Formats: sequence, structure tokens, C-alpha cells
Amino acid sequence: MEAPEQPLRITPDMLLSRRVDFERRMRRLPPVTLGIIGVLAAIFVVEVAAGALQSRGAIIAMGALVREGVAAGQYWRMLSATLLHGGPDHLVGNAIALFILGMICEHAFGRGQFVVLYVLSGLAGSVVSLVTSAGPSVGASGAIFGLQGASIVLFRQHRDRLLMRDRRVGFVLLVWALYTIGTGLMDPFIDNGAHIGGALAGALIARRLHPVVLSPLTPERGAAVRRGLWLVAALLAYTVLGWLYR
Repeated sequence: MEAPEQPLRITPDMLLSRRVDFERRMRRLPPVTLGIIGVLAAIFVVEVAAGALQSRGAIIAMGALVREGVAAGQYWRMLSATLLHGGPDHLVGNAIALFILGMICEHAFGRGQFVVLYVLSGLAGSVVSLVTSAGPSVGASGAIFGLQGASIVLFRQHRDRLLMRDRRVGFVLLVWALYTIGTGLMDPFIDNGAHIGGALAGALIARRLHPVVLSPLTPERGAAVRRGLWLVAALLAYTVLGWLYR
């Protein structure tokens, strides 16, 4: 007589085999991302109208990141520079990458965590930029590289639970990263130090963020996000006041 068949033991690996379709319910028009792109475009119009792209002194006066300015106490430049761009191609390239990465990160982490990730990545990019270059430098690509670093960490950490159907996104972002770094080698206003700093910061920050695409925020995490947003609001308010009274 045959022995009875033993029941199959369920392991954690088996449970994790049920992957979440990451692109399901993703908003094709992410509101916060579009809002940031709109702000960057509006500020670029002001740059052009003010003649900020005509000379080194003009872009510095507009708020570009420059080492001697920060050394003199103008710390607001570390964020104001992330709102400026060195030309139309610089703005358009960043806007395209921001739209794609913003769609991913806003969907993955939610609006609040996304804002904190974006602003702190841009700030970290400026810190590294100050170390590697005297400036002037401008551009949102440090913050955008932060989103890219966060996306890589997200899909690496949760590769057993997240399914990305359209893998062409990764190829597009790789092309953008190579293009941006190449442009940084030729354009004196674009600093690759900010790209590196932003990417590293985004990767580190993402390790502490909660992917809401997998499960909702707990009350404790929600409170931490709100504290982060208050910090971001204070930094932006300081930047605006510093720029106005420069």
C-alpha cells in the first residue's frame, strides 16, 4: 500500500511569485509631475525675458549655482539653480525625462513621497556639484537623476513582486542619461557632478520610501511623509525669499 502523499509546504518564495502589474492604474498624466514641468517652463520664459542666457553674469544673477555665492551665504542657490535651464534643448530634454520618471515614481511612491524625493535629490545634486565644479551650473537633471536612481532601487528591491510590461522605458531613460552626461561635458552651465549626486541621493532615499503601489502607507509612515513635506516647504520658502532679497 502506497504511503499517503505529503502536503506541499508553502514557502515565502511561492507567495512572492504573484507579481503586481506595475503599470495597472498608472496615471498617464501625473498631476504633480506635470505641475513641476509647468513651473520649470514658466521660469524658463522669465529667464529668456530677463536675458539670463546671454552671459555668465546674467545667469548667476538669475540664481545659478556658483561656489563663491554659496560660500558668501547664498545657500538658496542650491535649490534655485535646479529651477533654471541653460537653453531650450536643455529644458525639453529634462522635461521629457521628468515626465517618464515622474510617471513612474509618482505612481510608485505617491505624491507626497515623490515631492520629497525630487526636492532632496536636487539638493544633493547641488551639494556634489559644489564639490566638483565652481559653476555656474543650472538644471533640474540632478533631481531627475534622483528619480532614476530611485526607480532602479525600486525595481531591484521588489523585482519579485513588481512586473513592468513595457521595458522600452528603461532604454529611453538610458539614452536620456547618456545624452545628458554628454551634454554636460560640452555645456559649461550643465554639471555632471549634480547628475551623480542626484542619482546617489535618489537611490539612498528610495530605500527608505514605501512603495504605495504594493500597499498603502501606514499611519506612522504617513506622518513621516508629512514631516518631510513641511521640510520641503520650508526649503522652498527660504529659496524664494533668498532669491527675492538677493
